[in-house]
Amino acid sequence: MDKHESLAKTGKELMLKEPFYGLFLIGLNKVWQKRVPTAGVSKNSINYQLTINEDFWNSLSSDHRLGLLKHELLHIAFFHLTMHDNFADQRLANIAMDLEINQYIDPQYLPEGGCTIDSEAFKQYNLPVKAGCREYYEILSKEKEKQEQQGGDKSKLQKILDAISRGDSHDEDGDPVPDHSTWEDFKDLPEAEKKLIEKQLEHMLKEVAQQVKGRGTVPGEMQGLLDKINSKEPPKFDWRGYLRRFAGGSQKVYTKKLRRKFNKRFEEMAGLKVKPRKHILVAIDTSGSVSDDELREFFHEIDHINKTGAEITVLQCDTKINSVKKYSAGDTVEIFGRGGTEFDPVIEYYNEHLKNFSCMVYLTDGECYCNVKPRGKMLWVISSRSQMNENLPGPKIKLN
Repeated sequence: MDKHESLAKTGKELMLKEPFYGLFLIGLNKVWQKRVPTAGVSKNSINYQLTINEDFWNSLSSDHRLGLLKHELLHIAFFHLTMHDNFADQRLANIAMDLEINQYIDPQYLPEGGCTIDSEAFKQYNLPVKAGCREYYEILSKEKEKQEQQGGDKSKLQKILDAISRGDSHDEDGDPVPDHSTWEDFKDLPEAEKKLIEKQLEHMLKEVAQQVKGRGTVPGEMQGLLDKINSKEPPKFDWRGYLRRFAGGSQKVYTKKLRRKFNKRFEEMAGLKVKPRKHILVAIDTSGSVSDDELREFFHEIDHINKTGAEITVLQCDTKINSVKKYSAGDTVEIFGRGGTEFDPVIEYYNEHLKNFSCMVYLTDGECYCNVKPRGKMLWVISSRSQMNENLPGPKIKLN
């Protein structure tokens, strides 16, 4: 049986056992490459694909082939590839992510000695069940630091980390280690491209969930993810109330024709409704100290500001202004900057263009000072992960 037939056979078996993952697999491109030591997920435009080494595939039992496919599908479905850059120690992140997803695979389909929370290597840490990769990462980071301070014989955790650093698929004890070498395709992607990939994945997961209804049920771990995708998170601040009370008058008006109302001056024409419209300058701190998660939080709030009906101009700044652009709902915004932090260029720009805006909202981590005072109404919005900077001039809030 050649590689394509054996892959198709394993896919059919997965479809019978777990229809959700079987259907998910069908939607992915599959490629065979010798340069990959084992198998993994790689990038295919704004989609994912499975990359498999034929020799490695042929060395696996039928159970381990099925486990491998589900393992890689879970990495994709849990958004691991686009969040990987957010972890300072990506070797530890590799382990934490494998510890998370391997809990959703029956042990008979996993290789002996792999990364599981109840394996010899990790059970000593009493890792909580299904707590998520971030929780495991934090626990393992503390354990690694403790082991380095204590010295002594090399721990199993250190052996796994060393093997990952060398690019080996097994540690010195012969046990398999997480091999995420194909994830390099996702490293240092622009934030706009990451968002496109994540949106495409969300769409794919929802499509698969819709298809699986006639063949079985959506697995619990996937249903939780889908509930999260489908839920509309409320704003972390009452923008409608704030803009009504604080932003005051607007510099612009728009008119709307009313068929049910007559024009008093010109009877043959429809009536007009004149409504003021606020124009808000929203400044985003795109310095290197602002994380990708904080940027996502900022754009989430911008979407809610947009829903109030205000016109929005988004300004991006690190040590200098890098972009000034009108914002529309659903826009994919490319991030510019990622250098140091200076608030003064933004305040100076606002003061120079004061007549164009009702107010300014500055989304930031607050890790800087400013020497220029705003001459118009403005609000500092500090990310939920940062500390409040009381030295900033004017009203300030912290997202919760």
